[in-house]
Amino acid sequence: MKWGSVALLALCLIVVFYMTRDDEPLPGDRPDTASVINVYGFDVGQGDSTLIQTKNDTVLIDGGNNGKGDDIVRYLKTLGITRLTAVIATHPDADHIGGLDTILDALPVDQVYAPRVNHTTETYRDFLLAVKKQGVTIKTAKSGVVIPIEAVRLKLLAPLRDGTSDLNSWSAVVQLIHQDNSFLFMGDAPIRTEQDLLESGMDLRADVLKIGHHGADTSSSIPFLQAVHPSRALISAGKGNAYGHPRPTVMNALAAESITVDRTDRMGTIQYMSNGQTIQVKSRTDLRPE
Repeated sequence: MKWGSVALLALCLIVVFYMTRDDEPLPGDRPDTASVINVYGFDVGQGDSTLIQTKNDTVLIDGGNNGKGDDIVRYLKTLGITRLTAVIATHPDADHIGGLDTILDALPVDQVYAPRVNHTTETYRDFLLAVKKQGVTIKTAKSGVVIPIEAVRLKLLAPLRDGTSDLNSWSAVVQLIHQDNSFLFMGDAPIRTEQDLLESGMDLRADVLKIGHHGADTSSSIPFLQAVHPSRALISAGKGNAYGHPRPTVMNALAAESITVDRTDRMGTIQYMSNGQTIQVKSRTDLRPE
């Protein structure tokens, strides 16, 4: 009876295993959809605006030029976003913060980050007034600041020191790590900032590098590109812009490092979907200026 009972129990366990298995994948056989994140390089013409979207959080980096806020609000609503976890204003240039007042007037935001630099333009004042209306206090964007959101690690790497009269030198540099995938967003950070980052000894490697200053030759030095070693580069620039962005020297440098280039002036809004191991890229024709 004893051995008979053991045999019967073993048979029952085998039956239960196959009944409940039902071809369900083992952990790790497929990505957990809850862990998938999206990064959007919005098409805002000659300007800059990037969105990070996780399951429960949304972070907007910059808001394009004056007059582009309405487009970005429409993009956000198309994506089903009604609230922003955080807004990062990388620096006070109008082509980065011009649309933020419109966006902040349209959607509630939990936190706002910006470098502590004095600026007196009307565009910057509009941004400050919009933040004040939200009832939040601007937190200083500087190296070492971690933005508390779920599913990813979002950290500011720069500025590491006070900038100069060149506002670009104050640019916040944002690092996003999602499991094995990583992104680095440079704002308009110049070669001076790139050198600071190289000398800091920080791990700068990224799968996707948001190129500094729209592809101007004041950024994207060869040593920096080699340290980051991205497989893809995102460039936000306007079609036929007067600055000639991205500059041929930068495009040549990217080609020399075998980096695939994604350009908003040619592809429109660009979506990067990360499952933590791989990144898929596509153009979003539904997210374009009217």
